[in-house]
Amino acid sequence: MTATAQAIIAGIFFLLIFLSGIWLSRKGRPLNAGISALHKLISLAAGIFLLVTIYQRSRLIPLNTIEWVAILVTGLCFMGTVASGGVLSSDEPKPAAVLRVHQIVPVLTLLSSAATLFFVLGR
Repeated sequence: MTATAQAIIAGIFFLLIFLSGIWLSRKGRPLNAGISALHKLISLAAGIFLLVTIYQRSRLIPLNTIEWVAILVTGLCFMGTVASGGVLSSDEPKPAAVLRVHQIVPVLTLLSSAATLFFVLGR
């Protein structure tokens, strides 16, 4: 698969993640289990796709320091997104800051993923 195709697929994953997240938030509480599951599965698939893409590229050419840093930042952003989403999915009351974090961290995840793909696929 070409680098362009991989970047397009990653972009489609992120578009689907954001659209399903907006759909989920618009449905209100209690969260719709089906939409929530779909949102989580798309996110998981995107993470796996990125890992496989990075792994395949790293087998061709070893990763340099900048690429490793980008991968680390992206991984931390993904974990923050998953953690804040997990807290939001519980039925217990939570501070408004958790929602704000879950609105900001996914954007950081998108940006860091784009940078990672730029570095890794651009070689």
